Amino acid sequence: MTETYYIYFAGDLFNHKDLIGNLLLSEAIEKESSGRFICVVPQHLEQSTNRSIDIRNSDLSEVVKADLILLNFDGTELDSGTVIEFLFAKALDIPAVILRSDFRAAGDQERGDPWNLMCSGYPRTRTVSLNAMSWYQEAWNKGGGTSAILDRFYRKLSKKINAELDLVLKEPSVFDNEKMLSNVYEWALRFPGNGFSDLFSKEDLLNLLTSKQNKGSVLI
Repeated sequence: MTETYYIYFAGDLFNHKDLIGNLLLSEAIEKESSGRFICVVPQHLEQSTNRSIDIRNSDLSEVVKADLILLNFDGTELDSGTVIEFLFAKALDIPAVILRSDFRAAGDQERGDPWNLMCSGYPRTRTVSLNAMSWYQEAWNKGGGTSAILDRFYRKLSKKINAELDLVLKEPSVFDNEKMLSNVYEWALRFPGNGFSDLFSKEDLLNLLTSKQNKGSVLI
Protein backbone atom coordinates (compact mmCIF):
# COMPACT_ATOMS: atom_id res chain seq x y z
CA MET A 1 0.00 0.00 0.00
CA THR A 2 1.29 3.47 -0.89
CA GLU A 3 2.21 5.60 2.11
CA THR A 4 0.56 8.96 2.67
CA TYR A 5 2.92 11.75 3.73
CA TYR A 6 1.69 14.84 5.53
CA ILE A 7 3.42 18.08 4.57
CA TYR A 8 3.36 21.20 6.70
CA PHE A 9 2.98 24.11 4.27
CA ALA A 10 4.81 27.08 5.83
CA GLY A 11 4.59 30.58 4.40
CA ASP A 12 2.85 33.94 4.34
CA LEU A 13 -0.94 33.92 4.78
CA PHE A 14 -1.71 37.58 5.27
CA ASN A 15 -3.39 38.69 2.04
CA HIS A 16 -5.56 37.34 -0.78
CA LYS A 17 -2.57 36.51 -2.98
CA ASP A 18 -0.93 34.43 -0.25
CA LEU A 19 -4.14 32.67 0.72
CA ILE A 20 -5.28 31.76 -2.79
CA GLY A 21 -1.77 30.84 -3.93
CA ASN A 22 -1.31 28.52 -0.94
CA LEU A 23 -4.65 26.88 -1.64
CA LEU A 24 -4.00 26.36 -5.36
CA LEU A 25 -0.52 24.94 -4.82
CA SER A 26 -1.49 22.62 -1.97
CA GLU A 27 -4.36 21.19 -4.01
CA ALA A 28 -2.11 20.77 -7.06
CA ILE A 29 0.50 18.89 -4.99
CA GLU A 30 -2.13 16.50 -3.67
CA LYS A 31 -3.68 15.98 -7.12
CA GLU A 32 -0.35 15.49 -8.92
CA SER A 33 0.78 12.95 -6.30
CA SER A 34 -2.58 11.09 -6.42
CA GLY A 35 -3.03 11.82 -2.71
CA ARG A 36 0.41 10.55 -1.69
CA PHE A 37 1.37 14.02 -0.44
CA ILE A 38 -1.25 15.79 1.67
CA CYS A 39 -0.62 19.41 2.62
CA VAL A 40 -1.49 20.80 6.05
CA VAL A 41 -2.07 24.49 5.32
CA PRO A 42 -2.02 26.73 8.44
CA GLN A 43 -4.59 29.15 7.02
CA HIS A 44 -7.14 26.34 7.38
CA LEU A 45 -6.31 26.01 11.08
CA GLU A 46 -5.90 29.60 12.28
CA GLN A 47 -8.37 32.29 13.31
CA SER A 48 -7.98 35.83 12.00
CA THR A 49 -8.96 37.36 15.37
CA ASN A 50 -7.97 36.79 19.00
CA ARG A 51 -4.45 35.72 18.01
CA SER A 52 -2.40 34.40 20.95
CA ILE A 53 0.27 31.90 21.95
CA ASP A 54 -2.26 29.15 21.21
CA ILE A 55 -1.87 29.90 17.51
CA ARG A 56 1.89 29.44 17.79
CA ASN A 57 1.44 26.19 19.70
CA SER A 58 -1.05 24.89 17.15
CA ASP A 59 1.26 25.62 14.22
CA LEU A 60 4.36 24.17 15.91
CA SER A 61 2.44 21.03 16.87
CA GLU A 62 1.65 20.50 13.18
CA VAL A 63 5.36 20.88 12.39
CA VAL A 64 6.15 18.16 14.94
CA LYS A 65 3.55 15.83 13.42
CA ALA A 66 4.54 16.47 9.80
CA ASP A 67 6.45 13.96 7.69
CA LEU A 68 7.89 16.77 5.57
CA ILE A 69 7.80 20.55 5.45
CA LEU A 70 7.38 22.83 2.43
CA LEU A 71 8.50 26.43 2.96
CA ASN A 72 7.72 29.52 0.92
CA PHE A 73 10.86 31.68 0.93
CA ASP A 74 9.57 34.50 -1.29
CA GLY A 75 10.12 38.18 -0.60
CA THR A 76 13.08 40.50 -0.09
CA GLU A 77 12.87 39.55 3.61
CA LEU A 78 11.77 36.09 4.69
CA ASP A 79 8.64 35.84 6.82
CA SER A 80 9.82 35.51 10.43
CA GLY A 81 7.21 32.92 11.36
CA THR A 82 8.26 30.74 8.43
CA VAL A 83 11.91 30.97 9.50
CA ILE A 84 11.01 29.83 13.03
CA GLU A 85 9.04 26.89 11.64
CA PHE A 86 11.94 26.00 9.35
CA LEU A 87 14.50 25.93 12.17
CA PHE A 88 12.15 24.01 14.46
CA ALA A 89 11.66 21.44 11.70
CA LYS A 90 15.41 21.20 11.13
CA ALA A 91 16.01 20.61 14.85
CA LEU A 92 13.73 17.59 14.42
CA ASP A 93 15.44 16.54 11.16
CA ILE A 94 12.18 16.82 9.24
CA PRO A 95 12.87 16.64 5.48
CA ALA A 96 12.33 20.07 3.91
CA VAL A 97 11.77 21.57 0.49
CA ILE A 98 12.20 25.32 0.13
CA LEU A 99 10.25 27.07 -2.62
CA ARG A 100 11.30 30.44 -3.98
CA SER A 101 9.31 31.76 -6.94
CA ASP A 102 10.39 35.39 -6.44
CA PHE A 103 12.76 36.45 -9.23
CA ARG A 104 14.29 39.30 -7.18
CA ALA A 105 17.74 38.95 -5.66
CA ALA A 106 17.80 39.23 -1.87
CA GLY A 107 19.83 38.26 1.16
CA ASP A 108 23.50 38.59 2.01
CA GLN A 109 25.11 35.74 0.08
CA GLU A 110 27.63 36.62 -2.61
CA ARG A 111 27.06 33.29 -4.32
CA GLY A 112 24.29 30.94 -3.34
CA ASP A 113 20.71 31.22 -2.19
CA PRO A 114 18.85 34.54 -2.57
CA TRP A 115 18.07 34.87 1.14
CA ASN A 116 19.89 35.32 4.45
CA LEU A 117 22.80 32.88 4.68
CA MET A 118 21.71 31.75 8.18
CA CYS A 119 18.83 29.90 6.49
CA SER A 120 21.09 27.90 4.17
CA GLY A 121 23.20 24.79 4.43
CA TYR A 122 20.98 22.50 6.51
CA PRO A 123 20.82 18.72 5.92
CA ARG A 124 17.84 17.01 4.33
CA THR A 125 16.83 20.27 2.66
CA ARG A 126 16.26 20.80 -1.05
CA THR A 127 15.35 23.93 -3.01
CA VAL A 128 12.96 24.69 -5.87
CA SER A 129 13.87 28.10 -7.28
CA LEU A 130 12.12 29.63 -10.28
CA ASN A 131 11.11 32.89 -11.93
CA ALA A 132 7.34 33.04 -11.35
CA MET A 133 6.89 35.87 -13.86
CA SER A 134 8.50 33.81 -16.62
CA TRP A 135 6.46 30.73 -15.73
CA TYR A 136 3.25 32.77 -15.60
CA GLN A 137 3.85 34.37 -18.99
CA GLU A 138 4.58 30.97 -20.52
CA ALA A 139 1.30 29.61 -19.16
CA TRP A 140 -0.64 32.76 -20.10
CA ASN A 141 0.68 32.88 -23.68
CA LYS A 142 -0.90 29.49 -24.41
CA GLY A 143 -4.34 31.00 -23.77
CA GLY A 144 -7.49 29.17 -22.80
CA GLY A 145 -8.71 31.42 -20.02
CA THR A 146 -7.91 31.72 -16.33
CA SER A 147 -8.65 28.11 -15.38
CA ALA A 148 -6.39 26.75 -18.11
CA ILE A 149 -3.58 29.16 -17.20
CA LEU A 150 -3.75 28.23 -13.51
CA ASP A 151 -3.87 24.54 -14.32
CA ARG A 152 -0.75 24.73 -16.51
CA PHE A 153 1.17 26.83 -14.00
CA TYR A 154 0.38 24.81 -10.89
CA ARG A 155 0.63 21.41 -12.55
CA LYS A 156 4.17 22.26 -13.68
CA LEU A 157 5.11 23.65 -10.26
CA SER A 158 3.60 20.77 -8.28
CA LYS A 159 5.44 18.20 -10.43
CA LYS A 160 8.74 19.91 -9.68
CA ILE A 161 8.01 20.14 -5.94
CA ASN A 162 6.82 16.54 -5.70
CA ALA A 163 10.00 15.33 -7.36
CA GLU A 164 12.06 17.16 -4.74
CA LEU A 165 9.89 15.78 -1.92
CA ASP A 166 10.64 12.27 -3.16
CA LEU A 167 14.36 13.00 -3.35
CA VAL A 168 14.66 14.59 0.10
CA LEU A 169 12.91 11.59 1.67
CA LYS A 170 15.81 9.44 0.49
CA GLU A 171 18.49 11.56 2.14
CA PRO A 172 20.03 10.08 5.31
CA SER A 173 18.82 11.20 8.72
CA VAL A 174 21.08 12.96 11.21
CA PHE A 175 19.81 10.65 13.95
CA ASP A 176 22.16 7.78 14.85
CA ASN A 177 19.77 5.67 16.90
CA GLU A 178 16.26 5.48 18.32
CA LYS A 179 17.34 6.83 21.70
CA MET A 180 18.74 9.97 20.10
CA LEU A 181 15.56 10.38 18.06
CA SER A 182 13.37 10.03 21.14
CA ASN A 183 15.51 12.41 23.22
CA VAL A 184 15.44 15.14 20.57
CA TYR A 185 11.66 14.98 20.20
CA GLU A 186 11.16 14.97 23.98
CA TRP A 187 13.38 18.06 24.21
CA ALA A 188 11.50 19.72 21.35
CA LEU A 189 8.20 19.36 23.17
CA ARG A 190 9.63 21.18 26.20
CA PHE A 191 11.59 23.81 24.30
CA PRO A 192 8.72 26.21 23.31
CA GLY A 193 7.23 26.32 26.82
CA ASN A 194 3.82 27.91 27.41
CA GLY A 195 1.92 24.62 27.55
CA PHE A 196 3.31 23.17 24.33
CA SER A 197 4.40 19.87 25.91
CA ASP A 198 0.82 19.31 27.13
CA LEU A 199 -0.30 18.83 23.52
CA PHE A 200 1.43 15.43 23.29
CA SER A 201 1.19 12.48 25.66
CA LYS A 202 3.97 9.88 25.87
CA GLU A 203 1.77 7.53 23.87
CA ASP A 204 1.16 10.20 21.23
CA LEU A 205 4.89 10.75 20.85
CA LEU A 206 5.67 7.04 20.63
CA ASN A 207 3.00 6.51 17.97
CA LEU A 208 4.21 9.53 16.04
CA LEU A 209 7.84 8.40 15.96
CA THR A 210 6.84 4.86 15.01
CA SER A 211 4.78 6.23 12.13
CA LYS A 212 7.63 8.42 10.92
CA GLN A 213 10.09 5.54 11.03
CA ASN A 214 7.68 3.27 9.14
CA LYS A 215 7.27 5.91 6.44
CA GLY A 216 10.99 6.64 6.26
CA SER A 217 10.68 10.35 7.08
CA VAL A 218 13.16 9.58 9.87
CA LEU A 219 15.78 6.98 8.97
CA ILE A 220 17.82 5.10 11.54
